[in-house]
Amino acid sequence: MSGMSRREFLGKTGGASAALAFMAASGIKLQANPLGLPIGSQTYPHLARIQSGDLAGLLKDMKAIGIEQIELCSPGYTQFKSLADGKQTRKILDDNGMKAVSAHFTMPEYRNQNGFSHQKAIEWAHDVGLMQMSTASVLGKVTNGMTTLEEVKRACDEYNKIGAITKAAGLQQITHHEGFENSRLEDGRLTYPVLLEYLDADLVKMQFQMSSMRTVGDPIMYFMNHPGRFISAHMQGVDTTQGMVTSRAGFPPVKPTPEEAAAAAEGRGRGGRGGGGGGGNALAVGEDTVDWPKVFTAAKTGGLKAYFVEQSWELTVKSVNFLKTLNTT
Repeated sequence: MSGMSRREFLGKTGGASAALAFMAASGIKLQANPLGLPIGSQTYPHLARIQSGDLAGLLKDMKAIGIEQIELCSPGYTQFKSLADGKQTRKILDDNGMKAVSAHFTMPEYRNQNGFSHQKAIEWAHDVGLMQMSTASVLGKVTNGMTTLEEVKRACDEYNKIGAITKAAGLQQITHHEGFENSRLEDGRLTYPVLLEYLDADLVKMQFQMSSMRTVGDPIMYFMNHPGRFISAHMQGVDTTQGMVTSRAGFPPVKPTPEEAAAAAEGRGRGGRGGGGGGGNALAVGEDTVDWPKVFTAAKTGGLKAYFVEQSWELTVKSVNFLKTLNTT
């Protein structure tokens, strides 16, 4: 596709979906996925199908659109209790040609609370064939959007110990950022960069939540400043022209507008479980303003090993189609 810039190409074709039609009509073949890594999907946005026992059907549909690997949530999530038998879950994955490389676990599982056990979680991870164990947040205390350095140190010390147990079992502990991680310290600093100082770089790797970039900052900056730390990512489209926003972590809940409530009911309102603090309506990857080739180029330095689209089904299809057009190495 020489002689045409990416911006010109997308301008002519109207985004990811139209880009595919343009390429097909022009006889242009799709190139390799970004960094040569399989396109992945988080399963949380599709929890209703899993809760109903239709993991196999979901995997079949994912495979059909080009998804090759997934990130699960553990049976510690109520909606994922149908996956409690790790060996049976692995069989369903194998039968559908799908690999689960990672899963999110709840903090009570890591803390051996509420009848859960870190050791049992590890056994389940091995049965399923995971390589990484993650969590949505390390759940530090936040009050009105603020936390303290002492709380950051406490939370990191606890999670480093969790990471050591996981590593001893032959697995890698990771974490991404929702709530606590998107808060600020009392002196005004973002909490997330400070967490990177106190989390052990070997015991705990990072999973960047793209929908949070308008709260915690540019992913390229993090990838380049912390080589090898960011081995995973959750993918959402982001309108970067809207500027930075303040996380509402720890703030009292605000009643949504009728429009926001309708969007949430359709799965359009937020990018992940907690939305990452990005705000606004969800966008497909490639139908936003992020320079994704630059992000993936930097992600190579950051150590990216897997990425997972985490969006509604409609947006997942669009995002996957766009990712197929990228040839970042």
